[in-house]
Amino acid sequence: QLQASGGGLVQAGGSLRLSCTASGRTFSSGPMGWFRQAPGKEREFVFAISMWNGGTRYADSVKGRFTISKDNAKNAVYLEMNSLKPEDTAVYYCAARDGRIITSMMDRAGSYQYWGQGTQVTVSS
Repeated sequence: QLQASGGGLVQAGGSLRLSCTASGRTFSSGPMGWFRQAPGKEREFVFAISMWNGGTRYADSVKGRFTISKDNAKNAVYLEMNSLKPEDTAVYYCAARDGRIITSMMDRAGSYQYWGQGTQVTVSS
């Protein structure tokens, strides 16, 4: 089970930190990451990190603004979001995969077997 938290309402230019904690299963080899879905849009990839070697993959839209980190001891990943924009408004979903995968595949929703319930991020202009 994946539990996402940390969403909220923030003004443009502000920051939020999302957390995703896994329970019932240890994700030590595959990636954990974040996708988001805005109203009326398809779910899109945001950022992911390999729990095995720390390799990351991110969407161009968040480059230089978002960072991801992991804590294997806590079976958790964190998404630090800075310089938020109104277009970052979405429900953010945590995802995890049981097993290694090449970095280039980490941005595909189909690569993940486990999904959290989502946390709302709203950025006001």
